[in-house]
Amino acid sequence: MKINEIDFDTYLKDYPDSLGFYGRYGGSYIPDELKNAMKEIYDAYKTICKSSKFISELRRIRKEFQGRPTPISHLERLSKQIGNGVQIYVKREDLNHTGAHKLNHCMGEALLAKYMGKKKIIAETGAGQHGVALATAAAYFGLECDIYMGAVDIKKQAPNVARMKILGARVIEVNDGLKTLKEAVDAAFAAYLKEYKDSLYAIGSVVGPHPFPMMVRDFQSVVGIEAREQFLDMTGELPDAVVACVGGGSNAMGIFSGFLNDKVDIYGIEPLGRGIKIGDHAASLTYGSEGIMHGFNSIMLKDKDGNPAPVYSIASGLDYPSSGPEHAFLKDIGRVKYDAIGDDETIDAFFKLSRLEGIIPALESAHAVAYAIKLAKKMNKGSILVNLSGRGDKDMDYVIEKYGDKYLQ
Repeated sequence: MKINEIDFDTYLKDYPDSLGFYGRYGGSYIPDELKNAMKEIYDAYKTICKSSKFISELRRIRKEFQGRPTPISHLERLSKQIGNGVQIYVKREDLNHTGAHKLNHCMGEALLAKYMGKKKIIAETGAGQHGVALATAAAYFGLECDIYMGAVDIKKQAPNVARMKILGARVIEVNDGLKTLKEAVDAAFAAYLKEYKDSLYAIGSVVGPHPFPMMVRDFQSVVGIEAREQFLDMTGELPDAVVACVGGGSNAMGIFSGFLNDKVDIYGIEPLGRGIKIGDHAASLTYGSEGIMHGFNSIMLKDKDGNPAPVYSIASGLDYPSSGPEHAFLKDIGRVKYDAIGDDETIDAFFKLSRLEGIIPALESAHAVAYAIKLAKKMNKGSILVNLSGRGDKDMDYVIEKYGDKYLQ
């Protein structure tokens, strides 16, 4: 399929199709015993997403509990340092309650679980942002909450682990494989297989079997809707480019959805980590090939046997060997450009944003900031809007330990 065959006026209604496919990506490749559970979730979602009562309740929660809308900030000092007139702006999802975009879909998923009569929500987390958001939603709605997290990420993200426990969630350490996000997803899926009658698996990104990529995108689309309106109000025009980091890709699909029908360049930025060797990065869209994992077909990084490859990223929320199926589709049709940025540039952007603008970004978000700086240097004029998907409180201990000698004199 080619980009000129897509009607972006109706894109969000047309994609995915009834089977959950974006072109050839997506779908639902799951055990037979879960098919009825997925159908139950899909039917419930399609019912309540058209319900004025549900929509009204979600809007109230966003305003009164989450603190939405989040603002856009002009990075005036950073833009001035680049020095060619290009202006960088950030959508401040770090100011969303719990410090990241994740609460946007977690409150929606928990509200759906409540509507369905479920008693527990189950999830995986990498950086801990999704885990904290879901633990928050569970506390808000009075639900039990089990969060599966790799042992490596538990060590890196101690502040978020503490938050989840304080909020009443049970954090379950995963020690299989590389002990990171992929293994956490495996463990959470296995637990859900045993408990799906009384539980809802609240997937943390635009990944997994249908209807989760669609549901999470829809809940996150509030970011793009707000950002488009705010940017027009601030500047009188749309940005020339929109940039977001991509692991699974929820924050990116959230902001991208607001600009797909506009003459705006859109960039999804993956983690290049330490380099292009397998095991040194997690840039699946850049270096991967088509494959099925965790119930969906997308672009994934594979080892020599065709299995999910080991991955690495300085950002725990990006170290996943695949990406959401909608990202694979948008890459194929050429609507979104995907690129990758390494650890060194990411850390440099982390400190630049902190010291020039007083904003400490999550390491995930710092990938997008780093690419925006790189892109701005290539542009002669115009503006760039970055989705600052989360704040860096969770990363400070790790950054100080690993990079303090260089940056903290």
